[in-house]
Amino acid sequence: MFEITITGHFDSAHYLNGYKGRCEEVHGHRFEVLAGVRGEGLNEIGILYDFTELKAHLKEITGYLDHKPLNALPSFKDCNPSSENLAAYIYRELAARLQTPGVTLSFVEVHESPSNRVRYTP
Repeated sequence: MFEITITGHFDSAHYLNGYKGRCEEVHGHRFEVLAGVRGEGLNEIGILYDFTELKAHLKEITGYLDHKPLNALPSFKDCNPSSENLAAYIYRELAARLQTPGVTLSFVEVHESPSNRVRYTP
C-alpha cells in the first residue's frame, strides 16, 4: 500500500455557536490542511497520484474557504464551522474530485493551531 500526503492552508474567521468560552466570539486561524491518498498500485510511470493535480484540487477547495467568514458560507449554514466539520467538508469535496481507479482519499487533517488538530477518516 502506498500513501501520499499533501499540505495546504487557508486563513478564515469563524465562531462556534453554543460554545461556552472564547471560541464563541469571532476569531481567526491560519488553518493548515493535510490530505492523504492511498492505493495498492502505481501507474505506468511509477506514481500513485500526481502531487500537482492533488494540490490543485485542494487549492480549489481551500480557495473557497480562504479569507471568508466561515459561518456565512452556505456549506456551514446547518452546522458550526468547527475544525471537525471543516475536515469532513474538505474530505467530501476532495474525494469527489479524485477520478483515478484504485486511489482513495484516506484522510484529511485540519490544524487550527500548532497544537490543535483534527483528523477525519470516514
